[in-house]
Amino acid sequence: DHELDLERCQQLSVTVLTDHQDLSNTDLKTILNSTAPQQYRIRAKLRTYKPQKLYQSVKLHCSKCNSLSEVPDGDNFDLILQGSAITAPNLELHNTSWYDSVMWTTQDQKQRKIAIHFVKHDEMLQQPEDTLLMIEGGTLKEIWKLTKRFKCVIPVRSTNNDLELLDLSVPFLVQEGTKYYGCKQCSSPKPMKSLSSIAAKQQPSWEPTEMAQVLGIEPLQYVFIMKFTLVDGTGALNAYLFDY
Repeated sequence: DHELDLERCQQLSVTVLTDHQDLSNTDLKTILNSTAPQQYRIRAKLRTYKPQKLYQSVKLHCSKCNSLSEVPDGDNFDLILQGSAITAPNLELHNTSWYDSVMWTTQDQKQRKIAIHFVKHDEMLQQPEDTLLMIEGGTLKEIWKLTKRFKCVIPVRSTNNDLELLDLSVPFLVQEGTKYYGCKQCSSPKPMKSLSSIAAKQQPSWEPTEMAQVLGIEPLQYVFIMKFTLVDGTGALNAYLFDY
């Protein structure tokens, strides 16, 4: 499949020319010996491209420190969830002025304790499609089930004083099937009670950027990155694609 893809790309790179139609073709050798930035029109073949698999092109980018990181896989998420489930939820943190709590024990051998905290608005619960909930002790499978019914799901754990986010190796928020991550280097996570300021608004939208801000999270953005090596007989030029 890779060879076929490469052959198809090579054919396209020879026949498709976009932009700068008013410019004449310039050899890659000339471009390599020129100072940037300048505009050129080239006619070249695609020799190689990286990464080989399309999903590997998606990375996480921090606009503050300009770091790039791999998108964590679900196995890592599940392991951290399992680790946090060892500690039972703190009952003293249940049913506050801004969220209602429900707790139950699973029927499996492990008999896990699961707590779900439903954030209220005007002292009332919202419709499921508008609801933010926080879950303690859940598995990845259980979190995905909840995201199909509720607007936002935040995996949390309880301390002596408050609910807090899990390790930033996992999403700080899952909304409509999208996992939102924070930068480990630039974030200073705050306790979950910080979200009560959004819940108190007239119409809380639970917008990820706003939630990240009040939680002290520097959000990571999904970016698409590829590297192409172009050749025309006079030289080889590396071209990089970087886009949100």
